Amino acid sequence: MKKYFAELLGTMVLVLMGCGSAVFAGAGQPFAAVGTLGVAFAFGLSVVAMAYTIGKISGCHINPAITLGMLVANKISAKDAAGYIVFQVIGAVIGSAILFLLAQNSGSTTTLTGANGYTDLTQAFVAEAVFTFIFLLVVFGSTSKGAANNFAGLAIGLALVLIHIVCIPITGTSVNPARSIGPALFEGGAALSQLWLFIVAPSIGAILAAFTWKAIDTEPETGK
Repeated sequence: MKKYFAELLGTMVLVLMGCGSAVFAGAGQPFAAVGTLGVAFAFGLSVVAMAYTIGKISGCHINPAITLGMLVANKISAKDAAGYIVFQVIGAVIGSAILFLLAQNSGSTTTLTGANGYTDLTQAFVAEAVFTFIFLLVVFGSTSKGAANNFAGLAIGLALVLIHIVCIPITGTSVNPARSIGPALFEGGAALSQLWLFIVAPSIGAILAAFTWKAIDTEPETGK
């Protein structure tokens, strides 16, 4: 249970800090102190911080897409994968609940939870699938045997920053089903009706990345 709880805490922090930056200081907000670039760094820095905090306990997936990719690549058991995903979603809901309470009187002009959304279905689906694919390749590569593993958290966090810089104008950037589920449950409306895309597209990207990495990795690891 320690690693499951670690995943809950890590995902809660990611949602609270990342989505919180969009709600309180993102582009278009009354106190737009950081803008789009700042939101991108908030998500990336949250991952970096959690990687070095809970990485030794759970590996710091804090993202069902990463867990799914690891399962397909035979780097985690089905039992642990299920536990990770359940607790990641719980953590995201808790983080969103805290953010929702904090944002009630914030004057936010767009969202109270940092929920994802899109206007063009095809564009959004392709973006979420492709960027998750790229993100998972970075995760696989930076944590693989022979890589500079001490810097894996930094590489993964910076990759997420890069992805957010490009993808925020398209979907608000998910590449993480839990990050989308929590905010959508509190936002409701369009966010909830569009939620399926932020579950399906990242999952497809993660699965494709797992197969791709298995094909190109020169030293595949054994399953756990």
